[in-house]
Amino acid sequence: MFNSIYIGLSGLNAYSRGLQQVSNNVSNLNSLGFKSSTVTFSNLQGSLGSGSLSFTRDSNGSGQGVQIGDGTTDFRTGELRQSQRDLDISVDGNGFLVLMKGDEVRYARTGSFEVDRDGYIVLSGTDFRLATLDSSGRATALSIDSSRTNSPQMTTKISFADNLSSSATSYGISDVRVYDANGKENVWQLAFTRSGTTSDWTLKVTDQDARTIGEQLLKFIGGAPDPATSKLVFANVDSGLSVEFDFSANVSSFSSGTVSTLRASSVDGNPVGAITTVAVNDKGELEISYSNDKKKVLGAVALADFRDPQALEQETGGLFRETTDAGRGLLASSDARVGRAVSRRLEASNVDLSRQFGDLILIQRGFQASSQIISASNEMIQQLFGIRGQG
Repeated sequence: MFNSIYIGLSGLNAYSRGLQQVSNNVSNLNSLGFKSSTVTFSNLQGSLGSGSLSFTRDSNGSGQGVQIGDGTTDFRTGELRQSQRDLDISVDGNGFLVLMKGDEVRYARTGSFEVDRDGYIVLSGTDFRLATLDSSGRATALSIDSSRTNSPQMTTKISFADNLSSSATSYGISDVRVYDANGKENVWQLAFTRSGTTSDWTLKVTDQDARTIGEQLLKFIGGAPDPATSKLVFANVDSGLSVEFDFSANVSSFSSGTVSTLRASSVDGNPVGAITTVAVNDKGELEISYSNDKKKVLGAVALADFRDPQALEQETGGLFRETTDAGRGLLASSDARVGRAVSRRLEASNVDLSRQFGDLILIQRGFQASSQIISASNEMIQQLFGIRGQG
């Protein structure tokens, strides 16, 4: 009967620990990236150890109660919720973000990141840096300090497209923005004037101060630009600009009343640019956008793939640590085997509340039943002592 009490106590111990697991799951219902654990119990076979609630496993022994089983982590993907921050990053797939701090490596399914004072992208509230893959396929933390500005590029070419009406006598294109070697903006005005009844046009270019940059002749033959004049160069000594005007492709001159649609389809060059956003693009690459509309790719976000995710131990803040050999492999984001890193998304907890409440009911009943065993055993012992007293 004393053994029955100890067996009942094993139930109280196991179910109280099970309640602790359920409590932890439920309390982390809204914890980003949290992975719930399953609650299981297993029987104890063997002999009761002396003086404690310990049991030795012996196939010849009798049942000695229950213990809480080895919990498994549920790695099902939680809901990816939209956010407003470019550096709120999640993994749309089975992979894990790789985070580095010196020799320490941690893994995460999601997180809010920020740029620290050294230019590294770190998980908020920690020193763990987001890793990207280098040219050798190794995970490395990188700094954006060397990419905080985008160098200016001087304008060298303007390409044109569409139709310059052969029935019109004049046409203008306003506010064509070109840039010198230092990124200074110059605004040019283009004025086309047709000479009498011919298909020859005089193109006059002036700057923002109405100073003439130059005048040249643009000819058409049969509605197409004359190859001899299809590329015109206008140079400005003051700004050091020498810009080619390219009319050789997609330009025509046919009658359309007085309506012309000729336009500058592309202008190269740009001013100096400052960082506007740092985010993960559609290819799973870390990308910087600048104020001059230019972009720079820093590298593919590193994602880890594990043959045995159960070898990962969950830590505070949605981090995971590799405790044994989990068979890690490093892959670039967007690889089908690991999924893709996405910006403006945070992964919610995958706790199934209805399942947790179901486990809670079962644990409560088990605890209640175990306590009844202890009460019944105690009453029987009391009766036994009473019999001895009567004798």
